[in-house]
Formats: sequence, structure tokens, C-alpha cells
Amino acid sequence: MSKRVYYMGTTFIICSLLYLVREDVAQIFEDESAKVDEWLDQNDLGEYKKLFREHGISTLSGCGSPEQLERLPELPAAEERRLRRAAQVLQQRLVLRQWLATHRLQHVYTKLLSLDVSSLEDVYWLEDTTARHVLESKDFGAWSAARQSLPTGKEALQTLKADLWSAVVKNSKHQDAWTWGGMLVVSVSVCGLVTLAAMTQPSLAPEAKHSLLQYVTGKYLHPPSCKVEWGWQEPQAVGETMCFTVYCYQRNGQPYPICDTDELTVTITNGTRKVTAVIELGSGDPAQAHTARVKFTVRMSGVYLISILIEGAAVGGSPFRKWFVAGRVEARRSRVARAHAALVWAAGHARRLHVHPRDQYDNPAPLQAPLQAPLQAPLQPNSGVQEFSIRINPAGGEVDEELSSSAQFEYDAVNQRVSLTLCFPKPGIYQAAVYYDGVLLHNGQFECIVLTASDTATVQRNISSKQHNICYEARLLSPGKPRRVLCCISPKQFTIKDYILKFIPKRITSFRLCPSTKLILKPTPPDSGPGGEFSLEDGVQPSLELVSAERDLIAATFTQLLIANCGGEDSFKNKQEFFYSSLRAAHARAPRDKLCVRVRRDQLVRSSLRATKHFTLAHWCRNFDVSFHGEQGVDWGGVRREWFSLLCGQLFDAKFGLFVPFHDSPTGLVHPNPDRPPHLKLKHFELAGKLVGKCLYESALGGPHRQLVRARLTRSFRAMIIGLRVHYKYFEQDDPELYLSKIKYVLETDLDASETELELYFAEDVYDSNGRLVETHDLVPNGSTIRVRNSTKLQYLDALAQWRLAARCRRETDAFLRGLTLLVPDNLLAIFDENELELLVCGSGEARVSDWRAHALVAGAGRDWERVTSWFWAALASFTADERARLLQFTTGCSQLPPGGFQELNPRFQITPAPMFGALPTAHTCFNQLCLPDYDSYEQLVHALLWAINEGGEGFGMI
Repeated sequence: MSKRVYYMGTTFIICSLLYLVREDVAQIFEDESAKVDEWLDQNDLGEYKKLFREHGISTLSGCGSPEQLERLPELPAAEERRLRRAAQVLQQRLVLRQWLATHRLQHVYTKLLSLDVSSLEDVYWLEDTTARHVLESKDFGAWSAARQSLPTGKEALQTLKADLWSAVVKNSKHQDAWTWGGMLVVSVSVCGLVTLAAMTQPSLAPEAKHSLLQYVTGKYLHPPSCKVEWGWQEPQAVGETMCFTVYCYQRNGQPYPICDTDELTVTITNGTRKVTAVIELGSGDPAQAHTARVKFTVRMSGVYLISILIEGAAVGGSPFRKWFVAGRVEARRSRVARAHAALVWAAGHARRLHVHPRDQYDNPAPLQAPLQAPLQAPLQPNSGVQEFSIRINPAGGEVDEELSSSAQFEYDAVNQRVSLTLCFPKPGIYQAAVYYDGVLLHNGQFECIVLTASDTATVQRNISSKQHNICYEARLLSPGKPRRVLCCISPKQFTIKDYILKFIPKRITSFRLCPSTKLILKPTPPDSGPGGEFSLEDGVQPSLELVSAERDLIAATFTQLLIANCGGEDSFKNKQEFFYSSLRAAHARAPRDKLCVRVRRDQLVRSSLRATKHFTLAHWCRNFDVSFHGEQGVDWGGVRREWFSLLCGQLFDAKFGLFVPFHDSPTGLVHPNPDRPPHLKLKHFELAGKLVGKCLYESALGGPHRQLVRARLTRSFRAMIIGLRVHYKYFEQDDPELYLSKIKYVLETDLDASETELELYFAEDVYDSNGRLVETHDLVPNGSTIRVRNSTKLQYLDALAQWRLAARCRRETDAFLRGLTLLVPDNLLAIFDENELELLVCGSGEARVSDWRAHALVAGAGRDWERVTSWFWAALASFTADERARLLQFTTGCSQLPPGGFQELNPRFQITPAPMFGALPTAHTCFNQLCLPDYDSYEQLVHALLWAINEGGEGFGMI
């Protein structure tokens, strides 16, 4: 009986508290209604108080909402305009107050109103000196950080305002929900439940987490009472492993020992990017049992949103906004904008280049201490650039100190870039190198071709001319007998022509106008007159040595056309945007009306070839309306995508025979088949090229038109598409069997030793499918009589690669390129390297971390190795889709997976320990093997992985 009386007394106390809460809420609503009346009076709209109450508009957020005002009956035109104008001003003020509350600055709202700051737009124009004078010193730092976090773009600002207004309306709705009737229902319900619990059992329902006594005394985990202690001060530089501590408390303020069953979750986001966090609960010290330590790594600068939930409820103050800035400038990441191998100047005229400082994670890095960035005054134009320097020397000469010191560096703090102004007083060829703190920039070395004013005008006429009949006379020095030739330059190729009968030009050879074609200028002796010697090489055909009095004009025209072809930017994203925009511009006048394409599913390739046989460029640019014979359906895009997918899958399938791997290579990368079946003709390769070009054109249009080619092409074939040289290192990915059995042996064997049993000549035996010798092919003229030595082994291996990987399938590759370049100009493809081309054509693919981890083979053992592998999987989860694709490309040689994912990857993806410490990871693509060294921290591993896949995985280029 005494227990029942005790619980009934407790019930009476709870009911009394609920009654008091109800009274407080009623007072709140009376205050809110008074604010609405006050607002109406301030805007001379007091006669509409009754009208607002009758239509249920009782809060300030309702007065500022256009949707709520639609409830009111039609007012006179002048009154309606005045009401709308007042509502708009009120909405801006409420948004400003909500923004301040987000940054815990709601107490400075009235001070800002006194400065005529009533909207987020006004925040931009409030000077720091005025704000520092009005705000207290402890508030000014938070104000500066909040102001820095505001977006500068108009669309981003509108999005932020919309989000803040939604928060205002949401808070208002939460208040409206606590009406008198709702409070009465809650009071009666709680009284009944508590009374029933008191009469039946001493606790609530069996599934309840707290007993009644715990609830009354507050002895349970209460997320709003939990506190967060940050282990850093804002703004913090990126790159470090951040750590913060969550202190868990009960409702009564006592510490609460946190454990796994309490469901602590931490979500960290930077825009749409999610950052993986590691959570450590409790501690060996009993006094720290109520703590949870959270660690994460930040690589991208910006504002991060940190949401901390316990059992689905937010801790006090969550979500939190934390600001991270870029680290110190890293020379190897900084770059000169639009710096190709050579740039063109006019003598006596200054030209400005832009240098983009970057930190080690490729964030724009300001030339100032990042921790004091929001508190410092704006930088002066020349501050912070003392670490930048440039060295200029005439071609083949010593550094010109006077010319180097005349260069001017200025820092643009708004755009976070350095402007470099150069002026050359005399024409000639100069070599320039830009350094930061004594370290050469990423692309800081380039040649400067300085022309006279008349020559500069000539180059401009050459570039702007639509006929492109640019020809200069030169003298061919080698190979062969020296003779007079003609150098013809167009946007697509550099052609060398000989003279027949001294006046009829005939083509000797031509070079594609792409980055792989190198025009190398040789030093000119002093007082030797205009022009000089230069060479042309692309790594595929023999190099040419020439001399011309108009060499500088030839080099300047070549450079300007190359810049026009490549867009001038070196990051993949910028290249992709330039490629898409140029492709759209090239076909801007092409019609986009629908074109019916009828095919048979059971004879897909044959029927597709027949349906598109007579298609011209205009037909391929139109919007295909695909239908399958005997199937009903309207093509709204789905049928067309299915046709693209099925046709690409069949053409690039090794079983079809058009493209095949080398010797049943386990990597599954396909290459044009020179020994294709008789029924497969060159027109099939041309169809494959047209299909890839169509996919690229559809992707350039964007939106639902985007198409990707699901094919695993060899790296050497991709290199031939973009005009890069094929060399022996491609064997490791494309033909692992030959690489392990022959290439690696030749590289490691001393061919000059007398005891060696290997006699190699510049020739290769060709066998048929039955193993019979068909012929001996000379890799160089009379190669079967030239023995390979240590000094010529690399030349032999390159010649072998150029024959096996390129020359044998030259006809097939040319047919594929004929189809591809029908829609896509080859100069646009030349701006990418082979890995970037795969990402452009095939996309990044879907490399799911769960599938990756489930089918990976992990070798090694020990606590340290388990720690490194756990860091690896955490880093992989935090990578973007493009970064995961590059890691897959770095390890396997291809960013695409087989149709079955990692389960069908052969050999399986392997992770093995490397016998070193702190070095970059290495990979063996023939085994799909990633070798991970040991690292001190998770941060160090992430940095090493990114450096390896972005630098080591970029391809071999021109070596």
C-alpha cells in the first residue's frame, strides 16, 4: 500500500510539472501573438490584426511566408503591395537571425539591426572595422569565421537562404504543435500511464530503456546534455588527423559511461562528400568512461558539417560547422596556368601568366599563415610572393640575372593566385623555370619563343586563317641526304614535303599535331643569323633533323595551334569540360531531330551495320530512335541506351573476335585483332569507332543523353588513339606473359657478358597457330644481322613493342580511328593521356568498397599489418569515385571491372606488405597486386596513396 501511495504521489508531481509547462507554453504563444500585432502596427497594418487571427497566422514566420499570406482574402492593391513588401523584409530578418543562431551569434542580432544590417546581403558590405567596434572581442572572431563561410555565388547564396528559411518555418511548426488541446491530451495520457504503472509494476513497459525511478530522478543518458570538446582551434589547416571528444552525461548532470549499445553515430560531410570517422568509446581510466573520441582526416578545405547522434537524438549544439583552410604551399602541386612546353611572346611587350599555389592536397593555398587568415587585414599586392622566383636563360646559355630579376610577381588574394609578368626586350628562344622556395613548380619549366612585332602579326594571321596553308622552307639534315623541303602546318598535322624537279612538292612524312609530337629547338650560336636547327619526333617514326631561317615562326605557329587544340589546362576536369564544349561547338549546326534505327536483337552487329551503312556525319549527330524488330515499345531513351550497351558489349567482347586479349591474358584487356576471322572486316572496326564517337558526342550533350562504353581496352591501344608512343612498359599491363618471360629477363640480363647464352637480334620470329615458323620480321632495317647489346636493349624492346602492339594492327587501328574521328576531331582526343581517355570514354565505373573488400586477398599478419589494412579500407571508403577508379587503374591497369565485379577479376585483387617504411605504395599490374609499406599514421597512408595514384598512375608519357 505504501508503494502505491509513493507512485501516486509521484504521478501527482509529474502532473503538476506538466501543468506548469503548459502555462509556460501558453505564455510563449501569447508573446508570439503580441509580436505579430507589433509587426502589423510598425508597418501601418494594425487594422488587419483580427483578419490574421481568423486565418490562423499567429507567428512571425507565418507573416513572412508568401504561402501563409495566400490564406488572406484579396486586399486593395496598395495595401497588398505594402503587405508583401513588409513580409519580404521580415523574411530577410528572420533568415539573418536563423543564420546567426546557426553560428551561436543570436545575441548580436539587435546590434546588427542598429547598423542597418537586416539581410545576408548586408553582411557582405559590413566593414570589419565597423563590426570590430560594435561587437565584443570574443564575438568578433566567430563573426569573421561565419562571414568567411558565406558563399560568394548568387545561386549558392539563394540555396543557403532557402535552407535557413526552411529551418525558421520548421522551428515555428514545432512551437505550433504544442497547443492547449495537445498539452491537455499529453497531461491526461501521462497521468493515466504513470498511475497504471504505479498500480501494477515499479517500471514502465518491458521494452522501455529506463525505469520510472530513473526517469523521475534523471539517471539516464540524455543526448542534449552531452558536450563536445574540440581538439583544435578554427580555422585549422587541412592534412592533420582531427580529434574531438564527446562527453556523455545523464539528465541530472552526472557522467554516463558510454558503450556500443548506446548507438553513437557521427556523420561528417563536406558538401556532398562524406568523410569516414573512427570512434573510440570509453577509456582504460574509469574517470574517462563517459568519453568518446572521434578521429577523422581532412584533405579538402572548406566548411564541414559534423552531426553527432546518440540513439537517434542530437547532442547539444549538433550539427556543428567547422572551417578548415588550405595548408602551406607545395611547389610540386602548384602549377602555372596554361603553361605548355612553349609559350609565345612579342619582344618589348609584357605578358602576364597566372601561377596557382596549391597545398599538398591540391587545395588553393593562400600566401599567408592559415591560422590567422580570418583576422588579418587584406594582403597587399606584393605581399607573400618573396618565395617565388624565376630563372631565365637564352637557349643553351647561362642564366640571365638581369632578365630574371625584371620579372614581377603580384599576389591576388581574392582569386588566390600569383600574377607573373614577363617582358623580353629582344627576340629569341629563352628557357624559363618558376620556383617556389627553391623547388621547381609542377609544370614550371617552359620555353619562351620571343618574336618581333611583324612575326607576331604573321603568327596571328596563320592561326586565324581558315585555309591553314601555312608553309615554310627548311633544309632536311637527316635521315638521308640533306635536301630542301617544305614544312606545312595545319591544325591536325605537321607535314614534311620534298620537291620533285625542284618545284613539285611531294609528302615525305607527317606528324600529328598533339602533345606527343615534340618540336625540339636546338641552341643557336651567337651572331649566327636568324633561325636555327630543330628536330621533330613522336616516338613512333624516325625523328627528323631540320634547319630553317624561319625556325622561330615555325615553332611559334606549332605552339599556338597546339594550345588551341588542347585548351590550355592540365587537370582532367578542365580537359573534360574543354573537350565537351569544343565537341558541342563543332556540331552546333547539326540537326538533333529523331532518326529511326531499326535493328534485330538476334543479329545485332549485322543489322546495326546495315542500318547505319549509309549514315553521314549529319545522321550520326541526330537523336537515334531505336526499335528492335518484332518488339513493341516507344524509345524515350531506354531502348537507345540498351542498344548502345548491347552493341558495345558484343563488339568489344573477346569471344566475338574483333578485339582479343594477348595469349589469353588473365587481365582481360582487349586489343584489335590482326588475325581476326574472315567474316570480320575493317568496316566492323569503323563501326566500333563510330559508336565510341557517338557515345562521346551524346555525353557532351549532357543530361539523359550521356552514354558510356563498357570496354576494357589495352593501354597501348588507348595510347595509339591519342597519338602517344608505344613502348615496352605497356607489356606489363597488356601482355603480362611476354613481360614476365622475356621483357623482364632482357632488362635484368647482361647481354655484353661473354658467358651469356642469350643472343638477341633486332628481329622477331612469327609463328602460326600450330607453332610453325612463318617468317622472321626485322624490327629495324637489316635487324636480323644487328645484335642487341646492353646499350641498345631499350631500343630493341621499344622496337619490339612498336611492332607487336602497334604495327601489326595498324590497319585495324586506322579503321577504328576513321570511324571515331568522324564525330570527334583527333586534336581533341590528343589532350588526354591514355588513363584519362579511359575515364572519359568508359567513366569511373562502380567500384563498391564492400565488394572490393569481400573479394580481395590480403597477405601478411601481425598487429601492425592489421592496423595498416584497416586504415587502407577506411581511406578507400573516403575516396571519391574517380579516386577509387584511379587506384583500380594503378593496380590492375584498367579502371573498369569485369561484369561480375571483383569476384570475376583474374587474378584477384591482392594486398601484400612491402618490406619498407613510409615509402609510396607500388603495384604489379600483371598480378593485380598492391604492395603497402608500413606507415606511422592513417594520414601518412592516405597521402602516400593519393600521391601514388595521381603521380605514379599518370602513365609513362614521353621518356
